[in-house]
Amino acid sequence: MSEEGRRRITGLDVARGLAVLGMFAAHMRLGDELRPDPQTWSALVDGRSSILFATLAGISVALLSGRTRPPAGAELSRVRLRILVRALWVFAIGWALEQLDTFVAVILGVYGVLFVLVLPFLRWPVRRLLLAAALVAVGVPPLLVVAGQVLVAADVADGLVPSLLVTGYYPALLWISFVLVGLAVGRLDLASGAVRRRLALAGGAAVVVGYGGGWASTRLLADGVPSAGPETGFTVPGAFDVRWLTGAEPHSGTTFEVVGSTGLAVLVVVTCLLLAERLPRPVSPLAAVGALALTVYSAHLLAIRVLMEVVPGQVEGPGLWLRFAVAALAGAWLWRRILGRGPLEWLLTWTSSRVAGLAPSSPAV
Repeated sequence: MSEEGRRRITGLDVARGLAVLGMFAAHMRLGDELRPDPQTWSALVDGRSSILFATLAGISVALLSGRTRPPAGAELSRVRLRILVRALWVFAIGWALEQLDTFVAVILGVYGVLFVLVLPFLRWPVRRLLLAAALVAVGVPPLLVVAGQVLVAADVADGLVPSLLVTGYYPALLWISFVLVGLAVGRLDLASGAVRRRLALAGGAAVVVGYGGGWASTRLLADGVPSAGPETGFTVPGAFDVRWLTGAEPHSGTTFEVVGSTGLAVLVVVTCLLLAERLPRPVSPLAAVGALALTVYSAHLLAIRVLMEVVPGQVEGPGLWLRFAVAALAGAWLWRRILGRGPLEWLLTWTSSRVAGLAPSSPAV
C-alpha cells in the first residue's frame, strides 16, 4: 500500500463519498418532505448531506494538524499556512463553479471560509471545541435574525461577505459549529472501540434532542407549522418572533436542526468507520468518491451545466441521480486504481505543502 493509502482513514472517505452522493440527490430533488412513509425517506439527503460534508471538513482539519496531537510553535504556523492555501483554492474553485450559473447552491465558497475561521481553534482541547460548537448552535440563530435585519435594511444583504457569513444558503457564522464538532471528533482516537461507542451514544442523543426538540417546539410554539429558520425574520426589521427559531427543517438554521443534523453526521461517520473495516471491498467505490470528493463534486456541476443546455428543465429525478451516482462510483474507483489522487486534490495538496515547506505527500486526507 502507498504512503498515502496508509495515512488515509478509509471510513472517512466512505462517509465523504456518501455526503457527495447525498448532495447529488438533493440537487436532483430526490426527496420532498420527510415523513414516516418509507417512500419519502430519500428526503434524508436534503440539508443533512451538506452538514455531513462540513463535519468531515472539521475532521480533515484535525488530520492535517496532528490528529490526536495538535501542533505547536513553528509546526502550528506551517499547518495554518497549509490549511489557508487549501482554503483559498477551495474558495476559488467554488467561485468558478458559481459562474456556471446552475440551480445548485455551491457550498465550496463557504467551505473555504470555514477553513479560515477554524484556524484559531487548532490547539483547543476536545471539550472546549464541543462547548464552542454548542454556544454557536444556541447563540448564533437569534443573532442571525438581528444581523440579517440590519443587512437587509442597509441594502447589503446580497454582498459577498454578508452572504457568506450571514444571509446565504450556508451562513458560515452558524456552519462553523459543524466544523468545530468535526475537529473535536478528529482529535479523538477513531480506531478505539470505546471512542466509537461514546461517539455513537453522543450522536444518537443529539439526534433525539435536536429532532425531538424541533418537533416539540413546532407544535408548542408555532401551531405545528415548520419554520424556515432565522431568514424568515430578515425582512421584518425591528421584530423578533420565537417561531422563527422552531423546528428542525433542512437548511432552516435553527438550533434544533444544527443539533440533530450534527448528531446524525457523527452516527454516519462511526457507521462508515465500521463498514470500511468489515466490508472494505464492497465500499471501495464509495471510498474512492470520498477520496476524490472535490473533483467529483466539481465534475457533477459541470455535467449539470451541460445537461441544462441539452435538456432544459429535466435535470432532476431518481433516474438521473442513479446515472450520476454510477458514473461517479465507477469513474472515481478507476481513477484511484490507475492514477491515485484526483486532479483537484493533487493541486491542493501539492501547492499547500510546497508553500508550507513540506513534502507534497504530507499527509493525505
